[in-house]
Amino acid sequence: MKVLHLNITTFFANMDMLEAFESYRDSNGKPLELIKYDYKYDHDKVRKDLDFEERFLNDLRNYQPDFVFSFNFLPVISKVCNKEGITYVSWIYDNPEIFLYNYNMKNPCNIVLMFDSKQYMEFMEGGIKNVRYLPLAASTKRLDSIMPTKADKKKYSADISFVGSLYTERKQYYEEIAPKLDPYTLGYIDGIIKSQLQVDGVNFVEECLTPEITQKIQEASNIYPYPDSIETLEYLYANYIINRQITIIERKELLTLIGDHHPLKLYTYKQNNSFSPKGVQNMGPASYFTEMPLVFKLSKINLNITLRSIQNAIPLRVYDILGSGGFLMSNFQHDLAYHFVPGEDFVYYESRKDLLDKIDYYLVNENERIEIARNAHRKIQEQHTFDVRVTEIIEIIKEFAH
Repeated sequence: MKVLHLNITTFFANMDMLEAFESYRDSNGKPLELIKYDYKYDHDKVRKDLDFEERFLNDLRNYQPDFVFSFNFLPVISKVCNKEGITYVSWIYDNPEIFLYNYNMKNPCNIVLMFDSKQYMEFMEGGIKNVRYLPLAASTKRLDSIMPTKADKKKYSADISFVGSLYTERKQYYEEIAPKLDPYTLGYIDGIIKSQLQVDGVNFVEECLTPEITQKIQEASNIYPYPDSIETLEYLYANYIINRQITIIERKELLTLIGDHHPLKLYTYKQNNSFSPKGVQNMGPASYFTEMPLVFKLSKINLNITLRSIQNAIPLRVYDILGSGGFLMSNFQHDLAYHFVPGEDFVYYESRKDLLDKIDYYLVNENERIEIARNAHRKIQEQHTFDVRVTEIIEIIKEFAH
Protein backbone atom coordinates (compact mmCIF):
# COMPACT_ATOMS: atom_id res chain seq x y z
CA MET A 1 0.00 0.00 0.00
CA LYS A 2 1.32 3.43 -0.97
CA VAL A 3 0.67 6.53 1.17
CA LEU A 4 1.42 10.13 0.27
CA HIS A 5 1.99 11.92 3.58
CA LEU A 6 1.56 15.70 3.50
CA ASN A 7 4.64 16.77 5.41
CA ILE A 8 3.45 19.87 7.29
CA THR A 9 6.21 20.69 9.75
CA THR A 10 4.16 23.29 11.64
CA PHE A 11 1.82 20.52 12.87
CA PHE A 12 3.35 19.14 16.09
CA ALA A 13 2.33 15.50 15.52
CA ASN A 14 3.67 15.41 11.96
CA MET A 15 7.11 13.96 12.77
CA ASP A 16 5.75 11.21 15.04
CA MET A 17 3.21 10.21 12.40
CA LEU A 18 5.87 10.02 9.70
CA GLU A 19 7.95 7.75 11.92
CA ALA A 20 4.91 5.53 12.56
CA PHE A 21 4.19 5.24 8.83
CA GLU A 22 7.83 4.24 8.29
CA SER A 23 7.65 1.61 11.07
CA TYR A 24 4.38 0.02 9.94
CA ARG A 25 4.36 -3.61 8.81
CA ASP A 26 1.25 -5.53 7.81
CA SER A 27 0.49 -9.10 8.94
CA ASN A 28 2.90 -10.39 6.29
CA GLY A 29 5.69 -8.07 7.38
CA LYS A 30 5.26 -5.81 4.37
CA PRO A 31 5.92 -2.05 4.90
CA LEU A 32 4.00 0.88 3.51
CA GLU A 33 5.46 2.64 0.50
CA LEU A 34 5.82 6.17 1.92
CA ILE A 35 5.96 9.36 -0.12
CA LYS A 36 6.88 12.44 1.93
CA TYR A 37 5.27 15.39 0.20
CA ASP A 38 6.28 18.79 1.57
CA TYR A 39 3.33 21.13 1.96
CA LYS A 40 3.60 24.65 3.33
CA TYR A 41 0.42 25.29 5.28
CA ASP A 42 -1.08 28.69 4.47
CA HIS A 43 -4.46 29.37 6.08
CA ASP A 44 -5.42 31.70 3.24
CA LYS A 45 -4.73 29.07 0.55
CA VAL A 46 -6.21 25.98 2.16
CA ARG A 47 -9.59 26.54 0.51
CA LYS A 48 -8.44 27.51 -2.97
CA ASP A 49 -5.01 27.61 -4.61
CA LEU A 50 -5.22 27.09 -8.36
CA ASP A 51 -1.47 26.88 -8.97
CA PHE A 52 -1.01 24.30 -6.23
CA GLU A 53 -4.09 22.33 -7.32
CA GLU A 54 -2.71 21.91 -10.83
CA ARG A 55 0.72 20.91 -9.54
CA PHE A 56 -0.69 18.51 -6.95
CA LEU A 57 -2.97 16.86 -9.51
CA ASN A 58 0.02 16.13 -11.73
CA ASP A 59 1.98 14.80 -8.75
CA LEU A 60 -0.87 12.49 -7.75
CA ARG A 61 -0.96 11.10 -11.29
CA ASN A 62 2.79 10.50 -11.17
CA TYR A 63 2.90 8.94 -7.68
CA GLN A 64 -0.48 7.14 -7.81
CA PRO A 65 -0.80 6.65 -4.04
CA ASP A 66 -3.50 4.45 -2.51
CA PHE A 67 -4.29 7.28 -0.11
CA VAL A 68 -3.19 10.75 0.88
CA PHE A 69 -2.82 11.62 4.58
CA SER A 70 -2.73 14.91 6.48
CA PHE A 71 -3.50 16.28 9.90
CA ASN A 72 -6.61 18.47 9.90
CA PHE A 73 -8.93 18.71 6.93
CA LEU A 74 -7.53 20.65 3.97
CA PRO A 75 -10.26 21.45 1.39
CA VAL A 76 -7.77 22.09 -1.40
CA ILE A 77 -6.35 18.55 -0.95
CA SER A 78 -9.80 16.98 -0.85
CA LYS A 79 -10.78 18.82 -4.03
CA VAL A 80 -7.84 17.41 -5.99
CA CYS A 81 -8.07 13.90 -4.51
CA ASN A 82 -11.76 13.79 -5.35
CA LYS A 83 -11.05 14.78 -8.95
CA GLU A 84 -8.53 11.97 -9.23
CA GLY A 85 -10.54 9.40 -7.24
CA ILE A 86 -7.86 8.94 -4.56
CA THR A 87 -8.77 8.40 -0.89
CA TYR A 88 -7.93 11.37 1.33
CA VAL A 89 -7.51 10.57 5.03
CA SER A 90 -7.39 13.55 7.39
CA TRP A 91 -6.96 13.31 11.15
CA ILE A 92 -8.39 16.27 13.06
CA TYR A 93 -6.55 17.48 16.13
CA ASP A 94 -7.88 21.04 16.44
CA ASN A 95 -11.28 22.18 17.63
CA PRO A 96 -12.61 24.51 16.37
CA GLU A 97 -11.54 23.41 12.90
CA ILE A 98 -13.42 25.70 10.57
CA PHE A 99 -12.56 23.82 7.37
CA LEU A 100 -14.67 20.85 8.48
CA TYR A 101 -17.63 22.95 7.42
CA ASN A 102 -16.31 23.48 3.89
CA TYR A 103 -18.51 21.95 1.18
CA ASN A 104 -15.58 19.70 0.16
CA MET A 105 -16.22 17.70 3.35
CA LYS A 106 -18.92 15.85 1.40
CA ASN A 107 -16.50 14.60 -1.25
CA PRO A 108 -16.70 10.79 -1.49
CA CYS A 109 -12.89 10.55 -1.44
CA ASN A 110 -12.75 11.68 2.20
CA ILE A 111 -12.19 9.68 5.35
CA VAL A 112 -12.16 12.21 8.20
CA LEU A 113 -10.86 10.99 11.57
CA MET A 114 -12.10 13.15 14.45
CA PHE A 115 -10.37 13.32 17.81
CA ASP A 116 -13.48 14.73 19.53
CA SER A 117 -16.26 12.16 20.03
CA LYS A 118 -18.91 14.89 20.34
CA GLN A 119 -17.97 16.45 17.02
CA TYR A 120 -17.91 12.99 15.43
CA MET A 121 -21.46 12.29 16.63
CA GLU A 122 -22.69 15.68 15.42
CA PHE A 123 -21.38 14.99 11.90
CA MET A 124 -22.75 11.44 11.84
CA GLU A 125 -26.17 12.62 13.01
CA GLY A 126 -26.01 15.38 10.39
CA GLY A 127 -25.72 12.78 7.63
CA ILE A 128 -21.94 12.99 7.02
CA LYS A 129 -21.01 9.30 7.03
CA ASN A 130 -17.37 9.51 5.94
CA VAL A 131 -16.21 10.33 9.49
CA ARG A 132 -14.78 8.10 12.23
CA TYR A 133 -13.77 8.77 15.82
CA LEU A 134 -10.04 8.39 16.42
CA PRO A 135 -8.36 9.87 19.52
CA LEU A 136 -4.86 11.30 19.29
CA ALA A 137 -1.69 9.51 20.40
CA ALA A 138 1.84 9.84 21.74
CA SER A 139 5.19 8.50 20.61
CA THR A 140 6.51 6.69 23.67
CA LYS A 141 9.55 5.64 21.62
CA ARG A 142 10.57 9.27 21.18
CA LEU A 143 9.52 10.41 24.63
CA ASP A 144 11.17 7.51 26.47
CA SER A 145 14.44 8.16 24.64
CA ILE A 146 14.70 11.61 26.28
CA MET A 147 16.68 11.14 29.49
CA PRO A 148 17.00 14.18 31.81
CA THR A 149 20.54 15.22 32.64
CA LYS A 150 21.64 16.69 35.95
CA ALA A 151 21.35 20.17 34.42
CA ASP A 152 17.85 19.34 33.11
CA LYS A 153 16.73 18.28 36.57
CA LYS A 154 17.94 21.53 38.03
CA LYS A 155 16.23 23.60 35.31
CA TYR A 156 12.91 21.81 34.81
CA SER A 157 12.05 20.18 38.13
CA ALA A 158 8.89 21.64 39.65
CA ASP A 159 6.05 20.85 42.00
CA ILE A 160 3.46 22.02 39.46
CA SER A 161 3.78 22.99 35.80
CA PHE A 162 1.45 24.18 33.09
CA VAL A 163 2.50 24.24 29.43
CA GLY A 164 0.10 26.09 27.17
CA SER A 165 -1.28 29.21 25.59
CA LEU A 166 -3.06 31.92 27.55
CA TYR A 167 -4.77 32.96 24.28
CA THR A 168 -4.03 36.60 25.05
CA GLU A 169 -1.15 36.42 22.57
CA ARG A 170 -3.67 35.83 19.75
CA LYS A 171 -6.38 37.97 18.26
CA GLN A 172 -8.84 38.73 21.06
CA TYR A 173 -12.18 39.04 19.34
CA TYR A 174 -14.12 39.41 22.58
CA GLU A 175 -12.07 42.39 23.73
CA GLU A 176 -12.63 43.99 20.32
CA ILE A 177 -16.39 43.56 20.23
CA ALA A 178 -17.26 44.13 23.92
CA PRO A 179 -17.14 47.97 23.71
CA LYS A 180 -19.46 47.86 20.68
CA LEU A 181 -22.19 45.79 22.36
CA ASP A 182 -25.21 47.28 24.11
CA PRO A 183 -25.42 46.65 27.90
CA TYR A 184 -28.07 43.91 27.61
CA THR A 185 -26.12 41.89 25.02
CA LEU A 186 -22.85 42.30 26.91
CA GLY A 187 -24.53 41.26 30.15
CA TYR A 188 -26.11 38.23 28.48
CA ILE A 189 -22.77 37.05 27.09
CA ASP A 190 -21.01 37.67 30.40
CA GLY A 191 -23.72 35.57 32.04
CA ILE A 192 -22.98 32.70 29.63
CA ILE A 193 -19.26 33.02 30.38
CA LYS A 194 -19.73 33.00 34.16
CA SER A 195 -22.12 30.05 33.97
CA GLN A 196 -19.88 27.99 31.69
CA LEU A 197 -16.89 28.63 33.96
CA GLN A 198 -18.75 26.70 36.67
CA VAL A 199 -19.27 23.59 34.50
CA ASP A 200 -16.82 21.06 33.06
CA GLY A 201 -17.77 18.24 30.72
CA VAL A 202 -20.73 19.96 29.04
CA ASN A 203 -20.47 23.04 26.83
CA PHE A 204 -23.71 24.97 26.37
CA VAL A 205 -22.41 28.23 24.88
CA GLU A 206 -23.64 27.62 21.33
CA GLU A 207 -27.12 26.60 22.50
CA CYS A 208 -27.43 29.81 24.55
CA LEU A 209 -26.92 32.13 21.58
CA THR A 210 -30.38 33.37 20.57
CA PRO A 211 -31.00 34.86 17.09
CA GLU A 212 -31.12 38.36 18.66
CA ILE A 213 -27.80 37.93 20.51
CA THR A 214 -26.20 36.36 17.44
CA GLN A 215 -27.24 39.32 15.31
CA LYS A 216 -25.76 41.77 17.82
CA ILE A 217 -22.43 39.88 17.80
CA GLN A 218 -22.47 39.84 14.01
CA GLU A 219 -22.97 43.61 13.85
CA ALA A 220 -20.16 44.21 16.34
CA SER A 221 -17.66 41.68 14.96
CA ASN A 222 -18.36 41.73 11.22
CA ILE A 223 -17.31 38.05 11.21
CA TYR A 224 -19.07 35.83 8.67
CA PRO A 225 -18.62 32.24 7.46
CA TYR A 226 -16.60 31.68 4.30
CA PRO A 227 -18.77 31.68 1.16
CA ASP A 228 -18.00 27.97 0.59
CA SER A 229 -18.75 26.96 4.20
CA ILE A 230 -21.89 25.84 5.97
CA GLU A 231 -21.10 26.48 9.64
CA THR A 232 -23.63 28.54 11.57
CA LEU A 233 -22.98 31.95 13.04
CA GLU A 234 -23.70 30.43 16.45
CA TYR A 235 -20.87 27.93 15.94
CA LEU A 236 -18.47 30.66 14.85
CA TYR A 237 -19.21 33.02 17.71
CA ALA A 238 -19.42 30.35 20.38
CA ASN A 239 -16.07 28.82 19.50
CA TYR A 240 -13.93 31.63 18.11
CA ILE A 241 -15.10 34.37 20.46
CA ILE A 242 -16.83 33.18 23.61
CA ASN A 243 -15.15 29.82 24.33
CA ARG A 244 -11.78 31.42 23.70
CA GLN A 245 -12.61 34.20 26.17
CA ILE A 246 -13.73 31.62 28.74
CA THR A 247 -10.38 29.83 28.32
CA ILE A 248 -8.46 33.09 28.80
CA ILE A 249 -10.30 33.81 32.04
CA GLU A 250 -10.16 30.24 33.32
CA ARG A 251 -6.46 29.67 32.72
CA LYS A 252 -5.45 32.97 34.27
CA GLU A 253 -7.70 32.55 37.28
CA LEU A 254 -6.71 28.94 37.98
CA LEU A 255 -2.99 29.64 37.60
CA THR A 256 -3.29 32.67 39.89
CA LEU A 257 -5.25 30.63 42.44
CA ILE A 258 -2.71 27.80 42.47
CA GLY A 259 0.22 30.22 42.62
CA ASP A 260 -1.28 31.74 45.77
CA HIS A 261 -0.88 28.36 47.49
CA HIS A 262 2.01 26.59 45.73
CA PRO A 263 4.92 27.50 43.45
CA LEU A 264 4.02 26.90 39.80
CA LYS A 265 6.03 27.05 36.59
CA LEU A 266 4.22 28.40 33.54
CA TYR A 267 5.54 27.71 30.03
CA THR A 268 3.80 29.90 27.50
CA TYR A 269 4.37 32.20 24.52
CA LYS A 270 6.81 35.05 25.09
CA GLN A 271 4.00 37.56 24.40
CA ASN A 272 2.61 36.54 27.79
CA ASN A 273 5.77 37.30 29.77
CA SER A 274 4.00 40.00 31.77
CA PHE A 275 1.71 37.41 33.36
CA SER A 276 3.47 36.34 36.55
CA PRO A 277 1.17 36.59 39.57
CA LYS A 278 2.36 35.58 43.04
CA GLY A 279 3.82 32.09 43.04
CA VAL A 280 3.77 31.75 39.25
CA GLN A 281 7.20 31.63 37.60
CA ASN A 282 6.76 32.52 33.95
CA MET A 283 9.37 30.45 32.10
CA GLY A 284 8.49 31.63 28.58
CA PRO A 285 8.00 29.13 25.74
CA ALA A 286 9.06 25.47 25.89
CA SER A 287 10.23 23.75 22.71
CA TYR A 288 7.80 20.96 21.80
CA PHE A 289 10.41 18.30 21.01
CA THR A 290 13.27 19.12 23.36
CA GLU A 291 11.92 20.92 26.45
CA MET A 292 8.28 19.92 26.90
CA PRO A 293 9.01 16.23 27.57
CA LEU A 294 11.53 17.25 30.22
CA VAL A 295 8.96 19.52 31.89
CA PHE A 296 6.44 16.65 31.94
CA LYS A 297 8.95 14.14 33.28
CA LEU A 298 10.34 16.42 35.99
CA SER A 299 7.15 18.03 37.32
CA LYS A 300 5.37 16.37 40.21
CA ILE A 301 2.02 17.58 38.84
CA ASN A 302 1.31 18.50 35.21
CA LEU A 303 -1.85 20.55 34.69
CA ASN A 304 -4.23 20.32 31.78
CA ILE A 305 -6.80 23.11 31.41
CA THR A 306 -8.54 22.30 28.13
CA LEU A 307 -9.43 24.93 25.54
CA ARG A 308 -13.21 25.23 25.97
CA SER A 309 -14.01 24.64 22.30
CA ILE A 310 -12.50 21.15 22.67
CA GLN A 311 -15.65 19.62 24.08
CA ASN A 312 -15.09 15.87 24.68
CA ALA A 313 -11.64 15.25 23.23
CA ILE A 314 -8.29 14.49 24.78
CA PRO A 315 -5.89 17.30 23.78
CA LEU A 316 -2.47 16.41 22.38
CA ARG A 317 -0.90 17.94 25.52
CA VAL A 318 -2.52 15.22 27.63
CA TYR A 319 -1.08 12.44 25.46
CA ASP A 320 2.36 14.07 25.64
CA ILE A 321 2.18 14.28 29.45
CA LEU A 322 1.08 10.67 29.89
CA GLY A 323 3.41 9.40 27.16
CA SER A 324 6.32 11.12 28.93
CA GLY A 325 5.48 9.29 32.15
CA GLY A 326 4.23 12.47 33.80
CA PHE A 327 1.47 12.73 36.41
CA LEU A 328 -1.63 14.44 34.99
CA MET A 329 -4.18 16.58 36.79
CA SER A 330 -6.90 17.77 34.40
CA ASN A 331 -10.32 19.27 34.12
CA PHE A 332 -12.98 16.67 33.28
CA GLN A 333 -13.08 15.58 29.63
CA HIS A 334 -15.51 12.86 28.53
CA ASP A 335 -13.08 11.08 26.18
CA LEU A 336 -10.28 11.18 28.75
CA ALA A 337 -12.48 9.47 31.35
CA TYR A 338 -13.58 6.95 28.69
CA HIS A 339 -10.11 5.84 27.60
CA PHE A 340 -8.33 6.23 30.95
CA VAL A 341 -9.43 5.49 34.50
CA PRO A 342 -9.73 8.49 36.86
CA GLY A 343 -7.73 7.93 40.02
CA GLU A 344 -5.80 5.11 38.37
CA ASP A 345 -4.28 6.71 35.23
CA PHE A 346 -4.84 10.41 35.93
CA VAL A 347 -6.73 12.71 38.30
CA TYR A 348 -9.40 15.25 37.44
CA TYR A 349 -10.68 18.14 39.54
CA GLU A 350 -14.34 19.08 39.88
CA SER A 351 -14.05 22.57 41.38
CA ARG A 352 -11.46 25.10 42.43
CA LYS A 353 -11.50 23.81 46.00
CA ASP A 354 -11.18 20.25 44.70
CA LEU A 355 -8.23 21.32 42.54
CA LEU A 356 -6.38 22.79 45.53
CA ASP A 357 -7.26 19.83 47.76
CA LYS A 358 -5.98 17.33 45.20
CA ILE A 359 -2.80 19.32 44.62
CA ASP A 360 -2.17 19.28 48.38
CA TYR A 361 -2.81 15.53 48.50
CA TYR A 362 -0.73 14.43 45.53
CA LEU A 363 2.24 16.63 46.31
CA VAL A 364 2.78 14.72 49.56
CA ASN A 365 1.62 11.25 48.44
CA GLU A 366 4.52 10.55 46.13
CA ASN A 367 4.15 6.77 45.81
CA GLU A 368 0.51 7.07 44.73
CA ARG A 369 1.39 9.83 42.28
CA ILE A 370 4.21 7.78 40.73
CA GLU A 371 2.00 4.68 40.43
CA ILE A 372 -0.74 6.63 38.64
CA ALA A 373 1.79 8.08 36.17
CA ARG A 374 3.22 4.59 35.51
CA ASN A 375 -0.24 3.13 34.89
CA ALA A 376 -1.02 5.80 32.31
CA HIS A 377 2.34 5.46 30.58
CA ARG A 378 1.85 1.69 30.28
CA LYS A 379 -1.62 2.21 28.81
CA ILE A 380 -0.28 4.75 26.29
CA GLN A 381 2.44 2.27 25.26
CA GLU A 382 -0.06 -0.52 24.73
CA GLN A 383 -3.06 1.28 23.24
CA HIS A 384 -2.35 4.89 22.27
CA THR A 385 0.87 5.22 20.29
CA PHE A 386 1.09 6.52 16.73
CA ASP A 387 2.12 2.99 15.69
CA VAL A 388 -1.19 1.68 17.05
CA ARG A 389 -3.10 4.47 15.31
CA VAL A 390 -1.51 3.76 11.91
CA THR A 391 -2.70 0.16 12.15
CA GLU A 392 -6.19 1.43 13.06
CA ILE A 393 -6.17 3.88 10.15
CA ILE A 394 -5.24 1.13 7.67
CA GLU A 395 -8.15 -0.96 9.00
CA ILE A 396 -10.54 2.01 8.62
CA ILE A 397 -9.40 2.50 5.01
CA LYS A 398 -10.08 -1.20 4.30
CA GLU A 399 -13.50 -0.86 5.91
CA PHE A 400 -14.39 2.03 3.59
CA ALA A 401 -13.07 0.12 0.58
CA HIS A 402 -15.71 -2.53 1.21
